[in-house]
Amino acid sequence: MANPLIKRLRRQFQKKKPAKSVKIGSRSRRLNRWFMWLAPGIFIKRWLFISILGVLLTSLGLAIWAQLTPIFFFIELISGFLETIATFVPSYISGPIALLLGLFLIFWGQSRTVGSISEVLNPDQDKELIDVLTTHRKLVKGPKIVAIGGGTGLSTLLRGIKTYSANISAIVTVADDGGSSGRLRREQGMLPPGDIRNCLAALADEEKLLTELFQYRFSAGEGLTGHSFGNLFLSAMNNVTGDLEQAISASSKVLAVRGQVLPATLVDMRLVAEMEDGQIIEGESQITEAGGKIRHLGCYPENPPALPAAVKAIEEADLILIGPGSLYTSIIPNLLVPEIRQALQRSQAPSLYICNIMTQPGETDDYTVSDHIRAIDQVSPHPLFKAVLAQSRSPNPTSLQRYAEELSHPVYVDREAIRSLKRRLVLANVMFEDPKIGHVRHDPYRLGKAIMRWYSRAQ
Repeated sequence: MANPLIKRLRRQFQKKKPAKSVKIGSRSRRLNRWFMWLAPGIFIKRWLFISILGVLLTSLGLAIWAQLTPIFFFIELISGFLETIATFVPSYISGPIALLLGLFLIFWGQSRTVGSISEVLNPDQDKELIDVLTTHRKLVKGPKIVAIGGGTGLSTLLRGIKTYSANISAIVTVADDGGSSGRLRREQGMLPPGDIRNCLAALADEEKLLTELFQYRFSAGEGLTGHSFGNLFLSAMNNVTGDLEQAISASSKVLAVRGQVLPATLVDMRLVAEMEDGQIIEGESQITEAGGKIRHLGCYPENPPALPAAVKAIEEADLILIGPGSLYTSIIPNLLVPEIRQALQRSQAPSLYICNIMTQPGETDDYTVSDHIRAIDQVSPHPLFKAVLAQSRSPNPTSLQRYAEELSHPVYVDREAIRSLKRRLVLANVMFEDPKIGHVRHDPYRLGKAIMRWYSRAQ
């Protein structure tokens, strides 16, 4: 049987040992943080060198101006001081001590300087300042990405790609006429803010909190019931700034949005659909509720002018993404603007259409991937994208049963038909399934990863 004293000493030793390793690990991480300040791309080394050079040149200029008198007396003073030290302390002792003291003062001074800067620029201290700077540099150097669409599909896409670039332009449809957006459109005479609101929230730094705030709908109050806070916020901004474009720009600054959100047009655009049974239906919300098959989609006015900033974004883009989202009420409405369509035709940037995972009742019943492509091609005589991204795996049986009850099914990938339309097929598992309710949607992070992987190969 072991001695109780030995057991107690062993327990104490085992308790102290991890604490020591944690302390050493913490010091090692802190040292690595310091070396990161000298990493390429942070632009610290060059400015530090220039600052030191500036100090030396300033000192030299003052010395020359004073006819070198200060330098002479300074050298005499230092020489006498060093001779005095060498008399009492050997050079092999005094030299290392002075060197270590100098290095300590430099390190201490710089650490306090960086600490003071961090307190101002990063008051919450959620991340190290060097991590913030590194991420910022990476995002600023990211490709210029244009994402075209609307609804929840576009906001999902933006959440996925904003971790790869800060140079994002989201071009959003303004054809919505239902719900809170429709009421503001009729009562305030402004363009529908709903899809714009979702995109601003998706691109904001504090995305989760802002999304909850912007999606909050008032359940009581005369005139407030049914309105979302985000729509009212944009409505107020619209009244303050004078138009929607300036309202979005001002909101982007207030919300620290990464990128820009641009309406496809500033014209009061309304969708008009010709159904297979000959019916003519006007209004985005009415088209979906009609439940028939759409033969042709147009708009009124017939050729709305594009927002110049949206056209410029497409012309300067390194990567163009179309979708995901409702085919006839979120994606194609943007393409009905002639200048946007023409800019897409002229662009030489890699372009990718992201197809929906499930068919949408009332819009794309029984549609395959090639049917989605043909619907978009019907809008333009020339192809507007070079490749299509489709879901590679089918949802689980629970999800399939739930969607079948709503007359919705997975979009079938018909490879031969896609090839005949001269589009490259990109297959990837970009799906998120909620196991509790069997809800299927695009996973923003899987989607972003799949897109950037394709883009790196397509360049």
